[in-house]
Amino acid sequence: MKAKLLKLSSVCMALALSQTATAETFEFKSELSADSDTLIVFQNVEQSTDFAQFDSQTQGQLSRALNANGFDASYGSFVEVLAPSQLSYDRVLVVGLGEEALSSGQLTKLGGNIAGKLASSNISDVSVAASHLDASQASYLAHGINLRAYNFDKYKQEKGKEKNYVFAVSDSAETQSAYAQLAHIESGIFLARDLTNEVPTELTPVDFVEEAKKLKKLGVKVKVLEPKEIKKLGMNALEAVGRGSTDGSRLVVAHYEGSDGAPIAIAGKGVTFDSGGYQIKNHSGMFSMKSDMAGAAAAIGTVKALAEMKAEVNVVVVLGLAANMVSKEAFVPGDVLTTAEGLTVEITHTDAEGRLVLIDSMWYVREHYQPSVLVDIATLTGGKYRALGTKLGGIFSESDQLVNEFTAAGKAVNEPVWQLPLGYEEMLESDIADLRNTGKGGPSATTAATFLQHFVGDTPWLHIDIAGNALNKSASGEVPVGGTGYGVRLLTEWILNHHEQAE
Repeated sequence: MKAKLLKLSSVCMALALSQTATAETFEFKSELSADSDTLIVFQNVEQSTDFAQFDSQTQGQLSRALNANGFDASYGSFVEVLAPSQLSYDRVLVVGLGEEALSSGQLTKLGGNIAGKLASSNISDVSVAASHLDASQASYLAHGINLRAYNFDKYKQEKGKEKNYVFAVSDSAETQSAYAQLAHIESGIFLARDLTNEVPTELTPVDFVEEAKKLKKLGVKVKVLEPKEIKKLGMNALEAVGRGSTDGSRLVVAHYEGSDGAPIAIAGKGVTFDSGGYQIKNHSGMFSMKSDMAGAAAAIGTVKALAEMKAEVNVVVVLGLAANMVSKEAFVPGDVLTTAEGLTVEITHTDAEGRLVLIDSMWYVREHYQPSVLVDIATLTGGKYRALGTKLGGIFSESDQLVNEFTAAGKAVNEPVWQLPLGYEEMLESDIADLRNTGKGGPSATTAATFLQHFVGDTPWLHIDIAGNALNKSASGEVPVGGTGYGVRLLTEWILNHHEQAE
């Protein structure tokens, strides 16, 4: 898989690890590069020292340009000055910081907007005057630039033009160190984006397994269950979803054991393509269904990020992988499946397959790893998309603690979530089985989450519905067009904080 992204040069270059991508260089130095064609300088309400220096060199040309454009230095405002006098740069981009101190999330978003502003310009080298920012601030700004710069161009003849970013900071070593952790997270995000962007015929369950196996190089234990083993274990729900495809289903377990104690478990829905089965989707509904594995992509990306940073956490990820296709072997409406949990499920809709993949996956990780907490993540329902749109992920849980932790984590990393209710249990009642796989009414996101709840036992549990969050139709902030990798930052932030609170 090939995508365009930034990678750090010198010390930080090794952090990119196994990314197979075109890349831009990204350095932290003690002074600005004299060879850049573009200069970025920041301005808050009180004029910065960096800006004053360059304004003086241009004999006030920068100030006049700002006044002419009504620039008030508000957060995220931009003014571009072309061919400024007395400076060697072809352009100067003045960026507003606003009045208040910026959070890490605001700096990340600002970095993304800077990368977006420069994306279509004929620019090769960019100098960033950031000596007034501390190491943490500069690293989050770089983080946002790097996230937005990603571009999946594997199938394009014309690749994205490389840019060389050089940050002039007060302490280059400290800033490199601060950025190192963020670079690991980026690596996990880029993996999730690559997987989500890949075309369906190139990312079957078998191909996804091969991607997961690459994590062994990072010390992650990877186990794969094939169709016969899945069937033997009574995981008939997972098996049924993949039955209509030539590959069948797979279960992947990726265990990163960075500490002792009971692991945190993450279950990811990995439907590599969803035709809807015999209740087939229409064209508009089916076109984006290569992204129906984005939950599994976020889960495996999270493991990669944690393993690269050698985090002292114990996390086991379980991925139910299948392609929901139509054939004479495919499951059909009216079938009754016996799950590994022992509950029977009447199939009332073959396009409600993600929950079937998840329930056997969650049973497996509970049965074999006895996790302290279980979280599942999935592009599960159109109901969630209609309720919350593309900006918010939907979360469901009876644990106020988990809801509060995820709400805080999402806010911190610009992947916000909103709690939706569980309930409408009566809508899942079946005349011939223990449960229906869809509700007879009620909000679909809630009935789907309530269906999953039957398969979590006594384990503290939270469900994340990311329908609408996985693919971006237009770039915004630090998120580019295409696969977003939504969930990697959220899960990583939550796992690291949850582990600290548990100690």
